[in-house]
Amino acid sequence: MQVTEGQLVALQDARFALVAARFNDLIVDRLIDGAADTLRRHGVPEEHLELIRVPGSFELPLAVQRVADAGRADAVIALGAVIRGGTDHHQYVAAECTKGVAQAMMGSGVPVSYGVLTVETVEQAIERAGTKAGNKGAEAALSALEMVDLMRQLEA
Repeated sequence: MQVTEGQLVALQDARFALVAARFNDLIVDRLIDGAADTLRRHGVPEEHLELIRVPGSFELPLAVQRVADAGRADAVIALGAVIRGGTDHHQYVAAECTKGVAQAMMGSGVPVSYGVLTVETVEQAIERAGTKAGNKGAEAALSALEMVDLMRQLEA
């Protein structure tokens, strides 16, 4: 059986858009740093990285869709942090963000990596933004790199 899968290879010609929420910026800025650092370490030049900020995670899908439809990037990385508050509001934001980002990817055909944290506490968010549980922004960047390589293989 032939197996085709993306590799974590240097993609010096690939362009990546990081679409990130400003809300919970203490956390999201660390996700951005992790994603950008990972891309640079894998050979992506600074001029091939674009950061687009939106007010919050609920607004991520529209910006992701526009970037993907415009052909501005070979992959988009969605970054945000949805943290439980005193109501169920976080559940609605997280669900719609997830659905919207997935729809943007499927509608555009451009890989979108999902680096949006959905957590119960600020402490959990901090753990996932570069401490105990790694950096989910960096993990999303690795996924984006692999998907760009895979899409190129599938087009060949």
